[in-house]
Amino acid sequence: MPRIAIGGFLHETNTFGPSKATYADFDGGSGYGHIREGEAIIEHLAQVNAAIAGAIHTGHALGWDMVPTLWCAASPSAQVTEDAFERIAGRLLDLIAQAGPLDGVFLDLHGAMVTEHLDDGEGALLARLRALLGPDVPVAVALDLHANVTPLMVEKADLLESYRTYPHVDMTETGARAAQVLAQMVATGKRPEKAFLQAPFLTAIAWQSTWGEPARGLYQRLEEIAQDVTALSFNMGFPAADFPDCGMSVLAYGPGASDAARAMMDAAEAAEPDFNGRVWSATEGVAEAMRLAASATRPVILSDTQDNPGAGANSDTTGMLRAMLEAGASGAIGNLFDPVAAQAAHEAGEGAVVELALGGHSGVPGDAPLRARYLVEKLSDGVFTAPGPYYGGRVMKMGPSACLRIEGVRIALTSAKAQMADRAMFSSLGIVPEREKILVVKSSNHFRADFTPIAEDILVCQSPGPMAVNPATLPWRHLRRGLRLSPMGAAFEPKEI
Repeated sequence: MPRIAIGGFLHETNTFGPSKATYADFDGGSGYGHIREGEAIIEHLAQVNAAIAGAIHTGHALGWDMVPTLWCAASPSAQVTEDAFERIAGRLLDLIAQAGPLDGVFLDLHGAMVTEHLDDGEGALLARLRALLGPDVPVAVALDLHANVTPLMVEKADLLESYRTYPHVDMTETGARAAQVLAQMVATGKRPEKAFLQAPFLTAIAWQSTWGEPARGLYQRLEEIAQDVTALSFNMGFPAADFPDCGMSVLAYGPGASDAARAMMDAAEAAEPDFNGRVWSATEGVAEAMRLAASATRPVILSDTQDNPGAGANSDTTGMLRAMLEAGASGAIGNLFDPVAAQAAHEAGEGAVVELALGGHSGVPGDAPLRARYLVEKLSDGVFTAPGPYYGGRVMKMGPSACLRIEGVRIALTSAKAQMADRAMFSSLGIVPEREKILVVKSSNHFRADFTPIAEDILVCQSPGPMAVNPATLPWRHLRRGLRLSPMGAAFEPKEI
């Protein structure tokens, strides 16, 4: 039986975000997952929507002698601390070394990790892994669709295989594809040829959803081209990491890799003008939602895209809440991350009225806590299962949580960060999302997988937050010269210091 080590270390880094990812954020899981080692990886992750699950299923089907090592993830944020990276990467590599002679390694990574001391977290990890294994042991890696792929990552791994959906409902399938190619490499002793191209422009994550154009058409094209090669990936990139390799890319493997990569990149570049959409201000978005809700039978959903904790925000800004209150709107908003307020609600008890300075603690320009009196409608320990397509059955651990009410607005208040991408995040706090007139979700696209079926309409709104809806507005310093900061926009030119 092939002896295959499996593991993972995932983080998506917004270098403009307000808070860094510490070791405790990985150890506590920031809402989902924990640092897991050994058989606990298989026990807890085999049935969730994660790339590691696809590797586990494939390994069982192929009769691998699997050696589970370490897997962990933390909510997106600013840089991973040096301490966290070195402790986790060191432990992962130690466990792989202790596994003895290996026929292959599978890793579940994100592809957009920046640390306090390394621009390219995954590249550094893979370089250390390759030094440990030597040149002959094949390494296959599953990546997020938002990976900022670097030349070092391509060099040190034999395969990089990325998700093809956003919302990411195919994480398990991606892990299975990568594991199948790893099995081929182990069986034949051969490595596929590689091709790697980087796109000349950035796109906002708000317009990257594969539920709409142009991304839907691009991934349909990918499926066509992929028939002719061993593997093909189109990475949208995460446009909030200030280093030279930020952005979109194409990866192709096998015979004809160069032609396949070029064909995919040509399609992406042709679609550049289409990566755009309507963005509403908070006030305008709420007003339009109220107009639609007056005759709707389903909730109107407002995406608070710039405070998306899935993109490095703290999920605590109050701009959309203020706009709802000023307009006299009825609805619900979540998740709002404020552990201090959540603790105060628990101390007061259900049915109590508490005076709080709610949210607004991240120092985001234009934002501040909302001081008011709130009714504590329901309390929870924050532990529940999120069965929707994105979280895929993960047990969420959001810490002490509460449903607060102010005027006609209910607030899903949590003590851990995870983007509002599952209706259970509302219902676990007694909020029935299907019955609300308006739902404000702190998410950019992952919410669509579970909320679109109940939505009358979806509006993307711009309120204060660190995940700019237009990447051209960010204070870039370290991108590669000539990269366009938005579709058809101005090119980046380094400033003289």
